[in-house]
Amino acid sequence: MRAEEKNMVERIMNTETMGYAYEYPYGGGARKEYMLALTPENLANFIGARGYDAKKIVITDVLDRLIVNTCMGMLDICPDQKLCGRIIKYLAPIQLGEKEAGEILAVERNVADEYFAMEDEAVTMAECQML
Repeated sequence: MRAEEKNMVERIMNTETMGYAYEYPYGGGARKEYMLALTPENLANFIGARGYDAKKIVITDVLDRLIVNTCMGMLDICPDQKLCGRIIKYLAPIQLGEKEAGEILAVERNVADEYFAMEDEAVTMAECQML
């Protein structure tokens, strides 16, 4: 794992709002999976930067509860209307071309899985040394 990937996973975890994004490309093909911070600004940046390249993006929390669903770069379903309003506050200027999407706190899902496997291994090693 590269240092910048490890750093990004830690930055995501420091937001205390991590979840998963599933990006479905136009024309079919394999979906792309990401772990990302679920802050309104980060969600807007992710959707604003990737939304037009994807037919659909589904974002969930770590318990697989729906946070937001998009269709062709537009918010489609957002069960928490307060969160939806906060996302739109950041997303609308991106969609209108008034500003570019900012930094996105996200890594591919396999990178996150590798990070957590390394963490589990480190904990196991520490526990074994204590015996």
